[in-house]
Amino acid sequence: MALEVRSTAFRNGEMIPPEYTCDGEDVSPPVTWLGVPDDTESLALILEDIDSVEGVWSHWVVFNILPGVNTLPEAVPPSKSLSGGGAQGRNDFDNFGYGGPCPSDGKTHRYVLRLYALDAALGLEPGATREEVLDHMEGHVLQKNELMGRYRRLADR
Repeated sequence: MALEVRSTAFRNGEMIPPEYTCDGEDVSPPVTWLGVPDDTESLALILEDIDSVEGVWSHWVVFNILPGVNTLPEAVPPSKSLSGGGAQGRNDFDNFGYGGPCPSDGKTHRYVLRLYALDAALGLEPGATREEVLDHMEGHVLQKNELMGRYRRLADR
């Protein structure tokens, strides 16, 4: 079975509900996955805005998730570590944890949530950036899968 990532908040290609954005509560959506390869040592999850006027903008960086974990609940606290194991990095808002979609240009942006199954734990401290996580993952990705949601600010609709 191939690695698959899902959310009960939105399906692939759908609009992300406002409660998970700067127009709402700005909490992380629930995320689940299945099909983790047997030889997985850790998982990493990265949410990025691929249409940002600033270039790719990271909204959530989570790494060293234990392979037995298969979900992140809604509203993960902005702490350095996760209660079930794992660490949160710094997003491009320079905060730990999740920072929801908030496009400033009046356009609909695509937000890609990528899940990576890795053959090693990453030797990084909490607060690592997306770039640091991607660099340390190089050569260790067993499988990856993604879920894409879209968002446009409520005031711009």
